[in-house]
Amino acid sequence: MEEIVKELQKLGFSQYECKAYINLLINSPVTGYEVSKRSGVPRSMIYEVLGKLLDKGAIYTVPSEPVKYVPLPAEELIRRLRKSFEDSFDFLEKNLKTLENERETDVIWRVNSDEHVMAEIVDMIDKAHHEIWLSIWNPQASFIKEEIEKRTNEGIKVFSMLFSEPETKLGVTYHHDFMAPKIAEKRMGGRLTIVARDMEEVLIANFAPNTAAWAVKTKDPALVLVAIEYIRHDIAYGELTKQIGTDKVKSYWRNDPDLYYVVTGKRFE
Repeated sequence: MEEIVKELQKLGFSQYECKAYINLLINSPVTGYEVSKRSGVPRSMIYEVLGKLLDKGAIYTVPSEPVKYVPLPAEELIRRLRKSFEDSFDFLEKNLKTLENERETDVIWRVNSDEHVMAEIVDMIDKAHHEIWLSIWNPQASFIKEEIEKRTNEGIKVFSMLFSEPETKLGVTYHHDFMAPKIAEKRMGGRLTIVARDMEEVLIANFAPNTAAWAVKTKDPALVLVAIEYIRHDIAYGELTKQIGTDKVKSYWRNDPDLYYVVTGKRFE
């Protein structure tokens, strides 16, 4: 029941309106007093709440003494709400664009919280027209797996560098197994995640334990280029390591003070 109330609230219903409408779906026709008694809406507010539901077209009155109330059937309410929101989106899409100033390409947007960052990542994937470049860890990689499969089936080319289980696949997939992931995670202070699309836009995020995720998103061509080149070089380095051998590659940076610092972020011991 609580989940239903939360979803109705997203569509513009107050908590009391939700409770009254849901109660009427279960018990009707009933008087305002009965709605208050069964739903938990205070008696002092019940007729104001019912009036708002009448204005929304969510309930009807039944001619009687005293007046009784019945709900608009749930299926019809959902159909009307969907139609109303679609009309609103169509109107806003048409009219807001006429008010929007042209953005400078170097604008950088800041995003905070795991939920919002993941929503932006999915949005980037949805907006891609030609190709997507990814550098991503689990569990985020698993979260977008179905979305990536959908886009690849639509013909979008996806190149991925994954810090995750070998069986995970996201388009043309390469795994960051040429170095212990914990080395990169410790150097970067978290799990650096990059999503770039169409050489037009990039999102650079960081997920860290016990800390809210953050990200920046931009269409600045220089930052888009640098991010994609970062992924390209990771892929190339990983494939080269396979040819040379992991142990031999490790011996280069582990025994060279400068390379040791480049790879680990620590001074040579």
